[in-house]
Amino acid sequence: MWSQSQQEKLEQRKAQIQREIRDNEKMLISVKSKEKSALNVFLIQKNKIRLKENLIHTTEKQTRLLGDDMYRNQLKINKLNRELDVLKEDYAKKIVNSYKSRSEQSRAMFILSSENFLQAYKRAQYLKQYTSFRKSQGEEINAKSTELLSINEKLKLQKVAKQKLLAENQKERAELVKEKQEQEKVVNSLKKDKNRIVSDIRKKQRESKTIDAQINRLIREAIAEANRKAALERAKAAAAAAAASGDKKSTTATKKEVAETVSRTPVSSSRIELTPEDRVLADNFKANRGSLPWPVEKGFISLGYGDQPHPVYNTLVVHNSGIEITTNDGANARAVFGGEVSSVMVLSPVNKAVMIQHGDYFTIYQNLSSVSVSKGDKVSIKQNIGRIRTNGDTGKTVIKFLLLQNTTYNNPQSWLSNR
Repeated sequence: MWSQSQQEKLEQRKAQIQREIRDNEKMLISVKSKEKSALNVFLIQKNKIRLKENLIHTTEKQTRLLGDDMYRNQLKINKLNRELDVLKEDYAKKIVNSYKSRSEQSRAMFILSSENFLQAYKRAQYLKQYTSFRKSQGEEINAKSTELLSINEKLKLQKVAKQKLLAENQKERAELVKEKQEQEKVVNSLKKDKNRIVSDIRKKQRESKTIDAQINRLIREAIAEANRKAALERAKAAAAAAAASGDKKSTTATKKEVAETVSRTPVSSSRIELTPEDRVLADNFKANRGSLPWPVEKGFISLGYGDQPHPVYNTLVVHNSGIEITTNDGANARAVFGGEVSSVMVLSPVNKAVMIQHGDYFTIYQNLSSVSVSKGDKVSIKQNIGRIRTNGDTGKTVIKFLLLQNTTYNNPQSWLSNR
């Protein structure tokens, strides 16, 4: 049962990888037809190669598991054959003995020749038990023979399944060789254009730094606003308590305090003072680390978090404050968790971003061509929040996804599910 369960899980994983490969191929066809960016073709092909390698690895696991199961079944067959040989030999001897004493007269004489009634009773019981044992022995032979046939049939099917897996693996390996050859051609074409690539990287890094500075400023503003709101609520609660006590002088003073709280009370812009409700939301968000849904339905991580080497030129380093996910043309961005839209940002004429607050956590969805939510909206998990922009120069459809706790950047990949 365990191996069957493992096989089912591996089959599901294989089906998922095959779906991702098909999606990847669609992206590759789309990008190649636009003839925009050799680097984009390289990244998509690189992901396809990774998926093919995962598929081969999964198929190899299935083959090994099936081989182990076949070995165990062969051991069962060998054991059953030995047990059947012993049973049949013993049963044959009993049949011969029974044949020799088959007459009713012999049985009757065996009982009547007893020395006393007790011995006659015991002999009658013995004959009854002997007949019953012989019958159960015959039934056991039939049961083991049936089990043997069943396991033999199962083993035949397993041999066929193993041959199929081996053939699949051989086919995938041949395709993988072709993919790597295609990849090599793209790499060679990219190496001829190093100066332009270096120039593009520097330009994008400057743009990225400018955008990161905007986001940092907006996050600090969101934190300060949240803290002012919390301070105001605390002051209102104090005023209400004073009014309830009937102290007019204290009530007047507290009302003045409420009126002046927002302007006079210094608030932190680096750390949110959580309300009880916000703390519950933040704890729930944190509890889902490693299992959050992706901010897109389909896609792959084309640029990781932090300092990343260029995929072709390892000496070139690109800094990334989040992760970049390449997806299909026309794809939507979706919230990875429930929360409140704290900001809708226009980072450039063609680049919008949405920031969602989850207690003291923030998720940011960047590179949107259009947005379908507004500041203050409550959003639910997997809710569409905007359309991801397709770059007209490169043909790439990429969402940049950031995750912070207060002002501290986190690696978003460690928060997302493994799909």
